[in-house]
Amino acid sequence: MGKGIPGLLQAYHVLFVAALIFLAIMVMLCLVRAIIGPKIADRIVAINMMGTMIMVIIAILALMLEEGYLVDICIIYAMISFLAVIVLTKVYMGVYQQKKIEEEKKDGSV
Repeated sequence: MGKGIPGLLQAYHVLFVAALIFLAIMVMLCLVRAIIGPKIADRIVAINMMGTMIMVIIAILALMLEEGYLVDICIIYAMISFLAVIVLTKVYMGVYQQKKIEEEKKDGSV
């Protein structure tokens, strides 16, 4: 990638570093949202966004370092992140439905 043109190689490096810094800041902001998010759904979306941005960071590092195994790690991370969000959503839906059933029982018995 740009091996014949020295200026192009430096431009790619600056672009990748800027993208990594921007993504790191965005991951931190998503972490804040995941901690203080007023609802559970906000937290799940923030965690999903963090996983997506981490995958992009790994892909950029694979390009910068020219290491092919990082792409494999990125794919594995994508699968784990997807499963984690599915599990969190299932748990949230179970808790939500349980609360709804308890409220209906309370309202019906009064």
